[in-house]
Amino acid sequence: MGSNAEPIPRCWIETPCVRSAALSREAGCNIYLKLETLQPSASFKSRGIGHLMSLALASHGASKPIHFYCSSGGNAGLACATAAISLGRPATICVPKSTSDTMVAKMRTLGAHVVIHGAHFLEADSFMKNELIAKDPNAIYVPPFDHEDVWEGNSTMVDELEKQMQDVGGYQGLVCSVGGGGLLIGLMLGLSKYGRLQGGSLDRRGVRVLAMETEGAESLHVSVKNDRLTKLDAITSIATSLGATQVASKCFEVGVKPEVTSCVFSDAEAAMASVAFADDERIMVEPACGVSIAPCYNDTLRTLLFPDVSEEKFSKLNIVIVVCGGSKATLQILEAYRKEYSNDARVMKKFHKRRLASEKKNNLMEKID
Repeated sequence: MGSNAEPIPRCWIETPCVRSAALSREAGCNIYLKLETLQPSASFKSRGIGHLMSLALASHGASKPIHFYCSSGGNAGLACATAAISLGRPATICVPKSTSDTMVAKMRTLGAHVVIHGAHFLEADSFMKNELIAKDPNAIYVPPFDHEDVWEGNSTMVDELEKQMQDVGGYQGLVCSVGGGGLLIGLMLGLSKYGRLQGGSLDRRGVRVLAMETEGAESLHVSVKNDRLTKLDAITSIATSLGATQVASKCFEVGVKPEVTSCVFSDAEAAMASVAFADDERIMVEPACGVSIAPCYNDTLRTLLFPDVSEEKFSKLNIVIVVCGGSKATLQILEAYRKEYSNDARVMKKFHKRRLASEKKNNLMEKID
């Protein structure tokens, strides 16, 4: 006999992947945007965390009581609260005192019970595990990034890219941000599934991956440089969504693969990329996401990811940027970034260099004609 149980709903959506004319002009190749900003929680976190929560509910039994617990004052907490709505189950989000009132209000609006405790994530997480989860027999812990189910959920992005990019000749590069590493791990698992990890070769369907971090949150980059998993003393970057002092061990494992290039940009470059992206695409993202867009604006994408490829060949490549999203960006914050960072030396020297040179050349040709 078949089961009459209702199927457990999926907590994320398939997102579009669209070509950006503006970023393609800036970068000198074909740039496609995987718009994870459109997820229910406004970030890619809906995939991994939603997948984990769905599997937990199925394993626990949909007819039994279950209560989800997550310690995150950022996008993971929002993803947990959003997925809990889809699954019809309660969620408690334990956040440190440093969490903004805006984020707390967003989680409460979603129906989550928000507990504020501790000076930082570790104190909030410890309190949640020892005081809340330990006393709730129906508790399910929802880790923000370091779990196989989270990685599997994030890997679904590649399932979609394989279909979406098929009609335009596939894709040769993938750019993503790295915090704790759940996104990078998921993407690498997905690429491996489709035989895309070919040691960086472009001759056999290989894809190269650019893993981006900001100065002051570069836990993967430091680990790769030291050739061992390394913990930062503190997070000093404004890109707090990348604020894991140590990446997952699996992230370090995939981060040293030949297909992956680790790169670090300044807060100013990440912030001004977010500002420029809002101007060009009318999409607001945090610096944690902006740092993955910055290689287009400062014309470093080719030298970072394809230094062995000619300018002509590079112009024909298709590179996908994961616009991972985030809920901390506002018009006021972006305007503050514009005022604070627009005169930064690296921004002034590098940003829009390729586009401005092209426009200058075109104007000169028009005068000659």
